[in-house]
Amino acid sequence: MQQRRNEFDVSNRVNTTDPASVRREVVRIFGRLHGGPAAPAVESAIAHVTALYRGEHPDYLPCDTAYHDLQHVLDVALAMARLLDGYERSRGEAPALGPRLFQLGVTCALFHDAGYLRRRGDRRHRRGAEYTRVHVSRGARMLRDFLPGVGLGEYAAVAGPILHFTGYERPVGSIRLPSPAFRLLGSLLGSADIIAQMSDRCYLEKCHERLYPEFVDGGIARRVTGAGEETVFASADDLIRKTPGFFTTASRRLDHELGGAYQYAREHFGGANLYMEAVRRNIRFAEELRSSPSVVLRRVPPVTLN
Repeated sequence: MQQRRNEFDVSNRVNTTDPASVRREVVRIFGRLHGGPAAPAVESAIAHVTALYRGEHPDYLPCDTAYHDLQHVLDVALAMARLLDGYERSRGEAPALGPRLFQLGVTCALFHDAGYLRRRGDRRHRRGAEYTRVHVSRGARMLRDFLPGVGLGEYAAVAGPILHFTGYERPVGSIRLPSPAFRLLGSLLGSADIIAQMSDRCYLEKCHERLYPEFVDGGIARRVTGAGEETVFASADDLIRKTPGFFTTASRRLDHELGGAYQYAREHFGGANLYMEAVRRNIRFAEELRSSPSVVLRRVPPVTLN
């Protein structure tokens, strides 16, 4: 088997730094599932989000969060399309989601971290990571404004709550949605976010070099308790040492709060869940790093977007 390349997805076939590559694969999945030659809302959303992250939108500065970047949202959108495909193919007598909710789900994935982007003229925040605690709510407002223009305006009110399945601003159990179909979309989206990032070929390296600085800027490296402020992550190395514990927490969230929706990837791939296999390899690597000082992380080169 060819060694997986840094910029490619878990199948080693889709370049997640290339919006056109992700668009082709998502449209292929959509067409195979629903028989349509195109997914117009998804294609418009990919073009729009790409322009946003590259700083080509008149209202927003380029993305400056190196971890929560365009590659990440494209990877999540691809994972979301695969989970939607797996659900439809294995649902049995459960209700179908259909082509419009497929497109809504992938569009939600594309916008789920847009709230990290700073508006032009923002003088209160030096970096996008300072929006960490409220980025889901900001992205929800951006998504609400976008949907009518791509023919999905009837979902504008529910899209925001669906996005909150990816964050921690609201407990999942407290999110109110008008039908089980929208709650399923939220569970699929929250699952796609977790499995896409934790299966990244360079997940640990990106945590060390990119996520820890975002945690510092976003005030996540420390937290305030009743007894005062305490350190959560003393350093980037400390973040890596605690990564196996994240997996335990993430697994509980995937299985319980998000209803095991990540398992639909197995049906999409025809029997193997490539995402979870890659996640477990990363966790084994984290355990090696924690137990052996001789194991070192390689540096991740900056991503060049196509």
